[in-house]
Amino acid sequence: MTASEILVRVYLFAGLAAHKVLWELLKRNRQQSTPQQPRGNTPFLQIVKAGKIAVTLGLFVQLFLPEILPIAGNALIPRAVGAILFGLGLLIAILARLELGNNWSDIEAGLVKQDHRLVNGGVYRYIRHPIYTGDLVMLLGFEFCLNSWLVVVVVIIAILTIYKAVREENVLAETVTGYEAYRAQTKRFIPFVI
Repeated sequence: MTASEILVRVYLFAGLAAHKVLWELLKRNRQQSTPQQPRGNTPFLQIVKAGKIAVTLGLFVQLFLPEILPIAGNALIPRAVGAILFGLGLLIAILARLELGNNWSDIEAGLVKQDHRLVNGGVYRYIRHPIYTGDLVMLLGFEFCLNSWLVVVVVIIAILTIYKAVREENVLAETVTGYEAYRAQTKRFIPFVI
């Protein structure tokens, strides 16, 4: 492994660790409020939680393995594209998480709180699910940085994420004042596109 490959892996490790630590700190510090509409512990949510844990552990393990299914012999371009995507995705996800504040709940919790309010500023002005978008862009960047065809797995994760986002939007439209108008004015994942 070259010095530049080690540096890329350190960058990825630091980004993943920062993402996870921030999420845990914000989760512990957020206000505890009674959920308005708990979604229960459905099999789907259990699968989501298990999948989230498996992906997180898998990413950290992959950092310590040799290249898996390399995309290119000379990985300079995939690594450069990946580093940009990873950093951009991390930035979007963190900004969105901070802007969401106490309105956030774990993806597997599936809760809308009684005091849930519409957040439509910052990155939420342009897209309704910037945390999901940021995380997916991070994953794409991660796999490109590691020059791995496992980048294709991100497509499967994206499909599951779209399903989850649609379900969330339906609950939010029923319970959060102004959400339906907000939904009509914004895109789900990519500003001005989708």
